[in-house]
Amino acid sequence: MTDTERTIQAEFEIDSWEEVPYDEPDEGPKLTRVVIRKTYRGALEGTGVAEVLTAQGAAGAGYVASERIRGALDGRSGTFVIQHGGLAEGEEQSTFGTVVPRSGTGELAGLSGHATEASHGVLTLRYTVENTP
Repeated sequence: MTDTERTIQAEFEIDSWEEVPYDEPDEGPKLTRVVIRKTYRGALEGTGVAEVLTAQGAAGAGYVASERIRGALDGRSGTFVIQHGGLAEGEEQSTFGTVVPRSGTGELAGLSGHATEASHGVLTLRYTVENTP
């Protein structure tokens, strides 16, 4: 049995950003590894730690990340992992993300869904939670 699909928005703040370049060629984008720590507020209350790989160029940029979120989603406690990313070309930006299947723990054990992040610090999560007997 599955709950109905819900969509929430949660504001987040970046608490720390630890960036280490691993490839800085004379031409082309710089490649970095970043650890980002976040605090979420709203329908999602908790913290997240993301391991991020970036490509940062003058004409375009992109990132991919795995982020474990720990807290309460609409009152259900546990953890889950989102894999997400984004691309930027000039003013155009896009993001994408998915809850990793079977990554939920505690009351979030049956969580599935899709996530997008806005550059102004808002996570939108469209999700369902499978009820387990």
